[in-house]
Amino acid sequence: MVKKAPRRTAERILETALVLFNRFGEPNVSTTLISSELGISPGNLYYHYPAKDVLINTLFDAYESALNTVLDAAGEVADVEDAWFFLHTLFELIWKYQFLYRDLNDLLSKNRRLETHFQTVLQRKVAAFCALLESLQSHQALHMDRREIETTATNMSLVVTYWLSYEYVCNPRQSLEPDNAQNALLRGAHNALNLLSPYLEAGQRDHLLTLVDAYQPHTAVPGAPLNVHK
Repeated sequence: MVKKAPRRTAERILETALVLFNRFGEPNVSTTLISSELGISPGNLYYHYPAKDVLINTLFDAYESALNTVLDAAGEVADVEDAWFFLHTLFELIWKYQFLYRDLNDLLSKNRRLETHFQTVLQRKVAAFCALLESLQSHQALHMDRREIETTATNMSLVVTYWLSYEYVCNPRQSLEPDNAQNALLRGAHNALNLLSPYLEAGQRDHLLTLVDAYQPHTAVPGAPLNVHK
């Protein structure tokens, strides 16, 4: 049997940094902690990533590349079912790199590259949601005045960008634990899609409510009412 090649140290550093950043928050994780977790010397880590910002920027590049792949599919969304899947996929990616969102303001204040690139990310999200809405419109799944599309797309981007922060405020001790991932993603997708409810064709709106009913036991944030009204 051919032995599997060991992972390169640079890859292991990235994987470990991502886990620690997500678990404890980027400001609370030092390069010393990362190297200790890996059982390597700080010098070995610095050989691959000379500064913590280099680590962060490398993780961000991987996130941005994956995000662009997801967003490119926005124009193929034809109905509520597609939109639900699209949003869930988007939230799964955000969860994977949750530290970027959990510590967003702090990161932007310290890292000039992220400050400028995250503006591009926001623009890409809004453009993708515009494409999603236009695709739904072309498939007669919703009816929306073209003047409302960009505003709705911006609001959807806001929900997507700050949903994990909202989850954290609602339940600081447990919201970002791995066991809560699925429920958090469902709640995020549900609340973003609910922005479309007034514009959906009747059958599509009924289908959205069916999806919400199917996941309703899992989607309610403790202390927060559902915002879909039958």
